[in-house]
Amino acid sequence: MLEYWEKNSVYKKLKESNSKKETKFLFIDGPPYPSSPIPHIGTIWNKVIKDAILRFKRIEGYKVFDQPGYDTHGLPIEVAVEKRLGISKKQDIVNKIGVDKFIKECKDFALKNADAMTKIFEDMGVFMDWNSPYYTLNNSYISNSWSLIRKAFDKGLLEKDVEVLHWCPRCETTLSDYEVSEYKDLEDPSIYVKFRLIEDKNRYLLIWTTTPWTIPANVFVMINSDYDYADVKVGNDILVIAKERVESVMKEAKIKEFSILRIYKGKELIGLKYEHPLEKIVSVQSKLKNFHIVVDAGSEVTLEDGTGLVHSAPGHGDVDFQIGKRMNYPIVMLVDDTGHFTNDAGKYSSMFVRDATDIILRDLQENNGLFFSGKIVHRYPICWRCKSPLILRAIEQWFIKVTKLKTDLLDEMEKVTWIPDWGKTRIGNMIKEIRDWVISRQRFWGTPLPIWVCKNDHITVVGSKEELEKIAINKIPEDLHRPWIDNVVIRCKCGEEAHRVSDVADVWFDSGVAFFASLGQNWVQKWKEIGPVDLVLEGHDQLRGWFFSLLRSGVILLGRRPYESVLVHGFMLDEQGREMHKSAGNYEEPSAVIEKIGRDTLRLWLLRNTTWEDAKFSWKSLNLTLRDLQVIWNVYVFASMYMSLDNFSPSSIDQYLDYMELEDRWILSRYYRVLEDVKESMKYYKVHE
Repeated sequence: MLEYWEKNSVYKKLKESNSKKETKFLFIDGPPYPSSPIPHIGTIWNKVIKDAILRFKRIEGYKVFDQPGYDTHGLPIEVAVEKRLGISKKQDIVNKIGVDKFIKECKDFALKNADAMTKIFEDMGVFMDWNSPYYTLNNSYISNSWSLIRKAFDKGLLEKDVEVLHWCPRCETTLSDYEVSEYKDLEDPSIYVKFRLIEDKNRYLLIWTTTPWTIPANVFVMINSDYDYADVKVGNDILVIAKERVESVMKEAKIKEFSILRIYKGKELIGLKYEHPLEKIVSVQSKLKNFHIVVDAGSEVTLEDGTGLVHSAPGHGDVDFQIGKRMNYPIVMLVDDTGHFTNDAGKYSSMFVRDATDIILRDLQENNGLFFSGKIVHRYPICWRCKSPLILRAIEQWFIKVTKLKTDLLDEMEKVTWIPDWGKTRIGNMIKEIRDWVISRQRFWGTPLPIWVCKNDHITVVGSKEELEKIAINKIPEDLHRPWIDNVVIRCKCGEEAHRVSDVADVWFDSGVAFFASLGQNWVQKWKEIGPVDLVLEGHDQLRGWFFSLLRSGVILLGRRPYESVLVHGFMLDEQGREMHKSAGNYEEPSAVIEKIGRDTLRLWLLRNTTWEDAKFSWKSLNLTLRDLQVIWNVYVFASMYMSLDNFSPSSIDQYLDYMELEDRWILSRYYRVLEDVKESMKYYKVHE
């Protein structure tokens, strides 16, 4: 079939037939990741839904913009290439491979996989402009994307700031909150630590943590002043615990003999000072004596677990950071980019934080700081690509302050048609809890941030390659990627030389600018001509990913939403409702499905599933769909054969109306009813109906 289409230029003729139409339908493809040459069957579903809608729009007479795209930057590609090159450390890229060679390998890997995926999409009968897809790695795309960062800078939204963010110690880069989407059940310590109150030598604040490596960075203790707290006598010690947590804590610690001496409101604890049990081991702790104090954190402290007292390390906890910053307390962060303790951590210096647990527990025990040590299995965030456990660190990054745009984002979101309606609710909740957009990443394969800084800390943000050429001292490289772009020096307005910051952009930034960056040169004029995107369509996970990034980018750059309608589809699961993965042995190769059941059967079965609900792959359902398709085919063959013998053309049916029997008219009535139903359903992109 593919050969027939190519030989007869079917797609080209289709495009030409609508090329002069004035009514346009603008569609932007949510770019898939070419980290593998074979797309997941869920990605096939995605492309088939798009194909059905675009075909229908062409039938309706629209001039359809149907450029596909590929999201080619970021950790998925980097990690895959690292495995191919036999390296596992970020520094190996610099010291063993060379950044230039690594970038060339990433580009080659991405383009080869994209070509392989294109062949599969074409083979599935997806009619899109496969001869000219957009790639986020193209120079024109990168150059266009810089205009968003320049616009953010001009609006006063671009800032370098310190925040507590998730960090991958293996990839040595930060992750945004919306990238922290994968969790794994890990066994970690569950420890209760005693902080002795200075005014009472036998009275201790009792805290609970599953991250002992953050204890050396403790600065203060948080409570909720409205809670009831209790002094609990255990042996010779008096432990301060929230009243509601006493029984649970004693049960976990296997303490049977204890007594509650008194109960009081938390406000009595505010301002009490304590000693840190590791003060003699971690030198920085001796400098924090004035900050070892109990503070009121209100509703940030809950009674769901723990003791009702929270050990706070502002350098390793987001709530701790915000409260510490508000109180002007020091932000102590004792961990480097690789997840090892810095020299300020004393005897723990150079230890990997998770490996230091046993030593920290022993030191706590020896210094009368450990009340109980157990184990807990809990869901812990891991890197979405290398699968390493993440840590929280207070680090300096480049942010776009989208929190200042919350009202605009909410207003523009309301103007979008969300299909189904719950899509609006979900993204609306995200906007209400929005955090500033950390756009910098400490990696190699990505869009270089167009930020140059001179020795006087003056910032210059470049909005395009053309702008860079006007202010650069030396030649602009043909390839705008690292390491070549790193060598470009510009003349700052103060007269000094300015050098580019080494960071690359968040990969969600790459895809989030697709609505204009994919348009090539003169994108501003093209945007004015074609206007906003009529439809974007991806899985429901992209509500927090691509759809959200597009919305932010549109409001930053244009002051409006970049799309009119959003259609959400579900995930492809196995028959038991589990995610399909090769490692789980429940993965179905698209080519194997096609070989066994056929493309048309697979397409029809995919389109029959309610678009926004998860679909369960089923060979039984596929076989039933094949039977239905065979019935349709047999009806067509039967009818067309006799129509040919009688020289009958359905297009001339009006001349036979006077001779029709009642059942003929009924069939015609049903036919036109179906047409109306299809038009009404497709008006709201309800393909499954």
